[in-house]
Amino acid sequence: MKVVFLKDVKGKGKKGEIKNVADGYAHNFLLKNNLAVEANQAAISQLDGQKKKAAKDAAAELAAAQDLKAKIEELTVILKAKSGEGGRLFGAVTTKQIADGLNKQHGIKIDKRKMELADAIRALGFTNVPVKLHHEVTATLKVHVTEEA
Repeated sequence: MKVVFLKDVKGKGKKGEIKNVADGYAHNFLLKNNLAVEANQAAISQLDGQKKKAAKDAAAELAAAQDLKAKIEELTVILKAKSGEGGRLFGAVTTKQIADGLNKQHGIKIDKRKMELADAIRALGFTNVPVKLHHEVTATLKVHVTEEA
């Protein structure tokens, strides 16, 4: 019997797949527990509609990430920090401070975990911080650390 899986079933199929399974298994387990439905024309067309909607949503999300990338790459976040001789900071500038500065100065909220800073900024000057907006889109944010008066 052909069924459309509504949920992942270990060893049998993933959500959205159409597979041929034993009649008894389909009737007594999959259909009874709402893990699958019989693969008739209505179920298949509903599955196609869900796939099209998911593709459309993914395309819209990618476009939004690309728009945000263009906006972010034009900006510079200016942060003030206390420093000693030679432009070395007391402490460090973290991704949390960069995210807060971006929100306060430009009104753009980005989670600090999306910033891929290998190590905290420990010196005055400009630093490019990669920001992962989408699995295909990475923007570069300019951060300028100045000396606090």
